[in-house]
Amino acid sequence: MRAIVIDAHGDVEGISVREVEMPLLSKPDEVRVRVRTAALNRADLLQRRGKYPAPPGYPENIPGLEFAGEVELLGAAVPEWQIGDRVFGITAGGGQAEFVVVAASNLARIPAELDWVQAGAMPEVFITAHDALFSRVGLQKGERILIHAAASGVGTAAVQLAHTAGAIVYGTSRSADKLDQMRALNLGLDEVLTLGNAPEKIVDAVQSWTKGAGVNVILDLVGGTYFPANLEALAPRGRLVCVGTTAGPKSEINIGLLMRKRASVIGTVLRARSIEEKAEATRRFAGEVLPLVAQGVVRPVIECVYTPEEIRAAHLHLESNRTLGKIVLTFT
Repeated sequence: MRAIVIDAHGDVEGISVREVEMPLLSKPDEVRVRVRTAALNRADLLQRRGKYPAPPGYPENIPGLEFAGEVELLGAAVPEWQIGDRVFGITAGGGQAEFVVVAASNLARIPAELDWVQAGAMPEVFITAHDALFSRVGLQKGERILIHAAASGVGTAAVQLAHTAGAIVYGTSRSADKLDQMRALNLGLDEVLTLGNAPEKIVDAVQSWTKGAGVNVILDLVGGTYFPANLEALAPRGRLVCVGTTAGPKSEINIGLLMRKRASVIGTVLRARSIEEKAEATRRFAGEVLPLVAQGVVRPVIECVYTPEEIRAAHLHLESNRTLGKIVLTFT
């Protein structure tokens, strides 16, 4: 089968598409999926650079955290799926290939409203956003939420889910153009802020938007120097959920302010979780998000589509930070 393969860690010259052996079922509760589309994530860039290795038990040199395709082979203990079913899901690696083996519990049925490209763009970002907003911080109707990197894949999913839940949604980006495009897409942003390289602007903007009350929830996909401003922008008993570190994994924290605000800081990551935890996140995604797709309430936002042979260009595109939503790879 064809697969995206990391031959050497470093720049894009170390990644290519080539023939590799077909993955085999090793457990009775596994399924092999013929992949039609797979999306690109920043985790793939880090893995290519040698900074984010796959967990044990997953391919070391084939990236890919999400996929969409058809069930091609069933394990002996998989009653819920049939050959030919259209499915999508998450994995800790190996998704960017013509075939992938995953636990049957980590799959969801693709709604008829989604084509292959749309389906390939959904699982990782919508499961991550839904899990962070509702399982981790319990976002409620009427609450005020600030979403950093709102134009990213997870950001565009989170904006839609928060808006649909009845929250007041604020979004930031380093790019004014991206925020203009977000407004045009009408995904549910109430207010926006172009940060550039000045995260300190967060505090004044939130004070203005909320008349000094602060935001109840912050979804931070950036990390780094955003942390001090996030803490100041939180309302008393606010919740900050950290999902990404594109601006770096380290920052300073004012513990006194954290204590005075009785704030909660929550970290979350999807890739390293157990199969059982991913199954629960997938089950909630299927039960609570996919009906919204069928209703036309939420949708994946897609930047562009590449073939596997264009993988280096796809990586460079994502690294450019010009993207709005998802980059999708098509294996059909």
